[in-house]
Amino acid sequence: MALHPALTAVTGILGTWRGDGRGEYPTIDSFSYTEELTFTDVGKPFLLYSQKTWSPDGAPMHTETGYLRIIDGTAVEFVLALPTGQTELAEGPLSKTAEGFSCELRSRVMNSATAKDVTATERHYDLAGDTISTSFAMAAVGAPMTRHLTSELRRDS
Repeated sequence: MALHPALTAVTGILGTWRGDGRGEYPTIDSFSYTEELTFTDVGKPFLLYSQKTWSPDGAPMHTETGYLRIIDGTAVEFVLALPTGQTELAEGPLSKTAEGFSCELRSRVMNSATAKDVTATERHYDLAGDTISTSFAMAAVGAPMTRHLTSELRRDS
């Protein structure tokens, strides 16, 4: 199956990525984790996305799933569902680099009636060869937009 032409700008992100991350937020203690991202081609003009994290002792921490869409090779739309009761629509420009790409995405968030109040998020992804660097910030539970997570992932498959 050939990759859909709309995805040419992000071909390098296909596969599974794994590595270590750090988390912090004004309302919690700092922590470390292992993260795994998977981007799968399904033959359509989007990639299937899944994310999982584990604590240092191997206990599951977080997961999310969604779809990565590339618009005209210059913009990203990330549609996400989280088991914590949020959905996110993240959008932003896609910048090509010598070894991959970079994107800074700002989200509109919808919260279920029982979810913690998350008003907005920002996600940053930098692909350089076989490394993806990520950062995630959020405005939640009364705190302003604040960095929450950072990770550096290597191609696993």
